[in-house]
Amino acid sequence: MTLTLYSAWRATAPYRVRIGLALKGVAYDYVPVDLVAGQQHQAAYRAVNPQRLTPALVLEDGEVLTQSLAILEWLDETYPDPALLPAAPLARARVRAMADVVACDIHPLNNTRVGRALEAMDVSPVRRSKWTERWIVDGFNTLEPMIAKHGKGFSYGDTPTLADCTLIPQVYSARRFEVDLAPYPAIRAVAEAAAEHPAFQAAHPDRQPDAKPV
Repeated sequence: MTLTLYSAWRATAPYRVRIGLALKGVAYDYVPVDLVAGQQHQAAYRAVNPQRLTPALVLEDGEVLTQSLAILEWLDETYPDPALLPAAPLARARVRAMADVVACDIHPLNNTRVGRALEAMDVSPVRRSKWTERWIVDGFNTLEPMIAKHGKGFSYGDTPTLADCTLIPQVYSARRFEVDLAPYPAIRAVAEAAAEHPAFQAAHPDRQPDAKPV
């Protein structure tokens, strides 16, 4: 099966999917979408994903999957080994809850279109940065005790799960916005473990073909 991923190098949602693909060992073609330049609004990409967000994953038969968590769950069902979700229902619910803290509670308030909306309302750069930090901190305050309780190297147990696919891109974003991670030793420990893992290394923004100097 040949897959095509429409991705943006440092956007956290496609970063999640790149991690999942790398963990599964699934090859794919990479098509960059320049979100800063507004390429997502052009007709060519609107034809792929009318919502004009990344990622989009095009399957061999032309079907298009959108929304990072939906894509990751599809990957897990299509390529079951290694599993991104534990076998037990309670454990699966806990991993999904961790992933949702990032994907539903942090990221939607801090993505590119929200930043542009705040800018359009004349919110200063300093206040926009504080806005971003506020929601990351709120989410990390929730995640830290969950990971401290259930993590054994990664967010839940000793192998990567769906939770890590969402957490690591959010840690990258937190560092980018200079959020203090000192209060989160469990989160930092997971980030350190991920930094040594080949799949997370391959998915890192700096290793993408559209990466730009910062």
